[in-house]
Amino acid sequence: MTGAEVRGRWLRTFRRAERSDLRLVCFPHAGGNANVFQPWAGLLDGATDLLAVCYPGRQDRLLEPCVDQMDVLAERISDVLVPYLDRPIAFFGHSLGASVAYEVTLVLESRYGFTPSVLFVSGHGAPHVSQIELDPDLADDEYLLGRIGALGEVDPVLLRSPKLRELIMPSLRGDLRMLYRHLPREPAKVRAPIVAYLGTEDPTCTASTVRAWGELTTGGFELATFPGDHFYLVPEQEQVVAAVTARLG
Repeated sequence: MTGAEVRGRWLRTFRRAERSDLRLVCFPHAGGNANVFQPWAGLLDGATDLLAVCYPGRQDRLLEPCVDQMDVLAERISDVLVPYLDRPIAFFGHSLGASVAYEVTLVLESRYGFTPSVLFVSGHGAPHVSQIELDPDLADDEYLLGRIGALGEVDPVLLRSPKLRELIMPSLRGDLRMLYRHLPREPAKVRAPIVAYLGTEDPTCTASTVRAWGELTTGGFELATFPGDHFYLVPEQEQVVAAVTARLG
C-alpha cells in the first residue's frame, strides 16, 4: 500500500479549498466515524480544508482490528499527518476525540517540532482528571448501549437494530477500553492554545473537569458552552462551526 493509500484510509477529506491557508483535522467520539464532520464542509470559509480521522474498525475499515491503546493510535495518526505539516493545522476532537487530538499534539510537538494553531477539545474533561469508572470488558452490550443512549442525541434505531449493534459494538468497546486505560498521570503541557467546548447538559463532564484542560497548555485557554447534551454539536452545528471559524481567524 502506497503512502497516499495509507493516508486515504486514515484521513477523509471533506473539503479542499482552492487556496487553502489552514487545515482543520477532526477526531470523532467513541464508536463514531469521520462522517459526523462531513456537514461542516458547507459551513467553513473558503480558505480552510476539512479532514476527519477514520479510526480502524469502522466504515470501510470495518474488518481492521480496533486500536485500543491511546499511545499506539496517537503515533499512527501522527505519522499519517507528517505530509500535511507544510501549512498550519488546527485540531477539533469531540469526546474520545479530544483526548486523541491532545495526544497527537504531544507527539507532533515533541517529535516534529510542529505546534497546531489551535487544539479544540469538546465534550470531554481533561485526561488527568477524568476517567471511565467501569471497565467496558466487564459490562454487557445492553449496559454499554444504555449508557450511550443516556448521553443524548443518539439515533434510537441504532440502539434497537441487532444488525447495526453488531457492526458498532467492536469499535465502541475498543474505544471505551482505550479511554478506560488512558489513566490519569503527570500532566503534560502542549504549546498549542486550547479552546474547550461543553454542552450545558452534558452528563459526562462538568465545567470544572473541562476547565482543567487549561492546566495542559502553555499557549492560553478558553472555555465556551453551548446549549445541549453530550452530542450538542449536532443540533448546534452552525453555531459550533461559526465559533470555530471565528477562533481560527
